[in-house]
Amino acid sequence: MSDINSIMLPLSKSQIFAAIDFETADYGPDSACAVAVVRVEGNVIVDRVHYYIRPPRREFVFSYLHGISWNDVADAPTFRELWPTLCKKLDGVEFIAAHNASFDRSVLKACCQKAYLVMPSHSFKCTVRLARSVWNIYPTKLSDVCKHLKIPLHHHHADSDAEACARIVIAASLS
Repeated sequence: MSDINSIMLPLSKSQIFAAIDFETADYGPDSACAVAVVRVEGNVIVDRVHYYIRPPRREFVFSYLHGISWNDVADAPTFRELWPTLCKKLDGVEFIAAHNASFDRSVLKACCQKAYLVMPSHSFKCTVRLARSVWNIYPTKLSDVCKHLKIPLHHHHADSDAEACARIVIAASLS
């Protein structure tokens, strides 16, 4: 995998990428309880998916942030069961974008390891670094960047966070 911290400049207007966001149940990076993937082709969002994931433990520490509890995911697929569907969404993308990409990359890596799956080889691009580089935004929390760019956000909801990341990359490519 290439460097998470790499700045994505110059950005191609015809690139194909996916933005991803995970929500976790507890402090373990293998505790993904939700994931969203937003696929972008030529600066147009062409697909959005959101899935609940049954994490390996029933303990939920972060329900206060994302509102997800064990009851929401008890009948959801495990990461291993969901993986073939997620792989299709990432097929053919040039990179994966995420806000604070090291977090989402670590969750993906831990979930793949726990499920005995091969980690995808896509590079991860960080929209925190992108926002700092292109617009000099500080602080660079997702809510701050979205406010600056007038992107709607329902923070700590994987589908909204992933779409916001996709829109940040699109906005940068148009700058």
